[in-house]
Amino acid sequence: MARSTSKDAQDLFRALWSSYSATPTNLKIIDLYVIFAFFTALIQVVYVALVGSFPFNSFLSGVLSCVGTAVLAVCLRIQVNKENKEFKDLAPERAFADFVLCNVVLHLVIMNFLG
Repeated sequence: MARSTSKDAQDLFRALWSSYSATPTNLKIIDLYVIFAFFTALIQVVYVALVGSFPFNSFLSGVLSCVGTAVLAVCLRIQVNKENKEFKDLAPERAFADFVLCNVVLHLVIMNFLG
């Protein structure tokens, strides 16, 4: 039973890897950025758990910055993906401009929250 489950998991990972290898490079770069943002948020949470959260607003600002940026990057990935038919008329340059503008607004709010 455990052997068949292990084989099924290996087959699943192989299928996922082979289908992901066909993903365009620009989407892979966005994926790496999202992973980086989430790991940065995770490192901040671990740091607060180990050291303490004296400037709590700073901790919240850092985590919200990472998570917000990751969410905006996921939205960018959805808009730039050629296989997504909902945004077929949206130019990639427009999607990137929206991403940059939303990041500016997000970080202005976060800097204001730092107090």
